Amino acid sequence: MTTAIAYTSGKPHIGNTYEIILADAIARYKRAEGYDVYFQTGTDEHGQKIQEKAEAAGISPKEYVDQISGEVKRIWDLVNSSYDNFVRTTDEDHEKCVKKIFKKLYDQGDIYKGSYEGLYCTPCESFWTESQLVDGKCPDCGREVQPAKEEAYFFKMSKYADRLIDYINTHPDFIQPVSRKNEMMNNFLLPGLQDLCVSRTSFSWGIPVDFDPKHVVYVWLDALTNYITKIGYDPDGSSELFKKNWPADLHLIGKDIVRFHTIYWPIFLMALDLPLPKQVFGHPWLLQGGDKMSKSKGNVIYADDMVRLFGVDATRYFVLHEMPFENDGIITWDLVIERFNSDLANILGNLVNRTVSMSNKYFDGIVKSTGATGDADQTAIDADLKAVVTGTRDKVAKKMEGLRVADAITEVFALFRRCNKYIDETTPWVLAKDEAQQDRLAEVLYNLTESITIGASLLHSFLPETAEKIVAQLNTTLREFDDLDKFGLYESGTKVTDKPEILFGRLKAEDVMPEVEKIQAVQKAEFEAEQAKLAAVEGKAACGCGAGENAADGADLEPMDVEAKEEITFDDFEKLQFQVGEIIKCEAVAKSKKLLCSQVKIGNQTKQIVSGIRKYYSPEEMVGKKVMVLVNLKPAKLAGVLSEGMLLCAEDAEGNLALLTPEKPMPAGAPIE
Repeated sequence: MTTAIAYTSGKPHIGNTYEIILADAIARYKRAEGYDVYFQTGTDEHGQKIQEKAEAAGISPKEYVDQISGEVKRIWDLVNSSYDNFVRTTDEDHEKCVKKIFKKLYDQGDIYKGSYEGLYCTPCESFWTESQLVDGKCPDCGREVQPAKEEAYFFKMSKYADRLIDYINTHPDFIQPVSRKNEMMNNFLLPGLQDLCVSRTSFSWGIPVDFDPKHVVYVWLDALTNYITKIGYDPDGSSELFKKNWPADLHLIGKDIVRFHTIYWPIFLMALDLPLPKQVFGHPWLLQGGDKMSKSKGNVIYADDMVRLFGVDATRYFVLHEMPFENDGIITWDLVIERFNSDLANILGNLVNRTVSMSNKYFDGIVKSTGATGDADQTAIDADLKAVVTGTRDKVAKKMEGLRVADAITEVFALFRRCNKYIDETTPWVLAKDEAQQDRLAEVLYNLTESITIGASLLHSFLPETAEKIVAQLNTTLREFDDLDKFGLYESGTKVTDKPEILFGRLKAEDVMPEVEKIQAVQKAEFEAEQAKLAAVEGKAACGCGAGENAADGADLEPMDVEAKEEITFDDFEKLQFQVGEIIKCEAVAKSKKLLCSQVKIGNQTKQIVSGIRKYYSPEEMVGKKVMVLVNLKPAKLAGVLSEGMLLCAEDAEGNLALLTPEKPMPAGAPIE
């Protein structure tokens, strides 16, 4: 099984880290079931965005990815992920094999040389057609796209499209959840696949095409093949490790990259005459208070901060328990505190502490089965407890078979809840007052100890440190999976620890939130410093053109290099009509989070213009602005609203926009020559 390899553009936040924790829980569980598990993860380290980040940092791309990959690995280790192989796409063996794969596909006619002209999203490293854009922006990340044209190699996707459609239709479990499958079929495969650009010449940080070295292998052919190159695939003869482990049983990925893993990747494998992975699961996102995490929004939560405040297993518990199977999950600092106290401290921690403490108080720590069941009511209570405890394993197994990890954890905690209820039903403190009830009291504590041992053994896949701490306090070991439906295997007469450890002490929000505020302050300072550094190196500012209201803000910035478009004649330019406009009214477009609809006075007429600038300007601050307008653009509807022109903006390398405004007062309608 694999995770997606983390892109080395920055430190992974808790939403990114969720994937490795989820994968680790599945891997540990499968090992417990008896499977031979090979679990692979790692980092994706090539591409234009990496090259730009390295240049901004003043270091080489390799130095940059060494730092970020090391940080990713540190965090993966911090959260106790039990991977077998941490891959890097800058590893020599991977790069060597990618070159061979590219050459093989070229030699057999699946890759050909051409040129690409389209709209390019640098953060996603993806080309798009105009019709694929959403509100004029990248459909994957919502950022601005740039026109781009360059010589490139292409993969003949359409050659294998029908074969892939047939495979998906005949393998219903291949793409999960089903909603992801429907999206891929309806939005991409059935409308028809375009050939895929698989090389670039506009940047150099990538694996060179060895027979045409001015080209580097494009990110997806490079990154996706890690799943086979790093277990020993070779077109000239593969390793025994590859033969043993391929096809993968599971690719675990985020929902935003399902297209690449269920369309591009299977087609690459078909072209290489290799079997497809058995299942690709596109998990949902973990959102901070309902919004995507972004440093620019100041709402990022990092795993190492969570671990410092709550501990490793509390961090694991939250992300595993709170993430639904198909829909996005929500994380806030307040919600983490609430779950920590209600589930970990109250339900689990209190249960273990009470059981160990009562065993020490009443029997000097000796846990002994006496067989005393009490009256009929008590006998029924014992039977119900045992039924719940011994039935939990199969309930967990059923949930895990469908990768419903949150539901599986809920089943384990239902066992612990039943144990707490059992304490209330049997009232050990009352039994302790009656000498004649000593055997019954001993049996109650034995039943609790046995139940907790089984629960801890089931919990181990999800919270490994906690499970091991629990059985250590009970002076026993984790139970084998095949024995988790059996009751009574805890050795009678065992002495539990005489110093019970508080597994999870209750937290107060007033103690935690000041620390959170410190974390947020540091993040804000780091982000501002990073932005200042980028601005100094690459000229990133609100308006780097030197024109309009913000010209002074960008006066000291270095110029940006922009890829040149095809030359035009003066006659071509004469066809474009630019005039100064005054915005007299502006409102947000109801069906879009990105669009503003402005009424723009141009001379004696008023035009309605829809612009994707809502992120940068509020409707209120737009009113009264003098702007530069492309007047004779053919009208079009955006989000159902008619737009009769275009407002001119400057755009920095991060996609930030600034309206162009006249340097001196100009009347509405003044021509721009």
